[in-house]
Amino acid sequence: MINKQRGTLYGIGVGPGDPELMTLKALNRIRETEVVALPGNPAEETMAYRIAVQICPELSEKTLLSLDFPMTKDPVRLAEAHTSAAKAITAHLDAGRDVAFLTLGDPTVYSTYLYLHKMIRDSGREAVIINGVPSFCAAAAEAGLSLAENDETIHILPGNCDDGLVSSLSGTRVLMKSGKKLAAVLDQMDEQDSVCIVENCGLPEQRIYYDRQQIDERTGYFTLAIIKRKEEQL
Repeated sequence: MINKQRGTLYGIGVGPGDPELMTLKALNRIRETEVVALPGNPAEETMAYRIAVQICPELSEKTLLSLDFPMTKDPVRLAEAHTSAAKAITAHLDAGRDVAFLTLGDPTVYSTYLYLHKMIRDSGREAVIINGVPSFCAAAAEAGLSLAENDETIHILPGNCDDGLVSSLSGTRVLMKSGKKLAAVLDQMDEQDSVCIVENCGLPEQRIYYDRQQIDERTGYFTLAIIKRKEEQL
């Protein structure tokens, strides 16, 4: 049973980078929420905060909750971080305060928020997801590409997926956060494949590459690759 006297956790997607891509629902919920949780420390330096505060200046007046999530694949350290974050959020919820957790893109796509969402709901508390514009949709729009037409398939893949998997699939393949894997993926591509790389989509430092020879090998963490057969291009 959910205790209605407790606060509610809102997982809010702030979109890929351009603050104008934040939804009205996200904006309104942030304005109505007293506590805002952000994945990083200090909270004011996180990407999600810097995006949201441009369109919602009231954010700077909120109670900010900085949550540390280590960049590691160690399941023990990750579990400890998730438990610690859930405990910090629960303290506010049990005091009757709503908490807005801001995350890049959409909370349902490769987001740390989903771990907390499940933990909070499993504890009998209320958690709600507010969708944001996914980075791969924004990147395709910026690049002027179609992700799928007619009966084409779309594959959304994590940046740490097997190199051979990307080349074995048909249709459109989107590789999320592909910075470190990009060179290996390009080596596996067929001659009939074309690639579009969008780096830092929606941010002032955004870069788009349509030719694999132009791609900077030092591409950063927020790099997304859209791979299509050449005959499927617009």
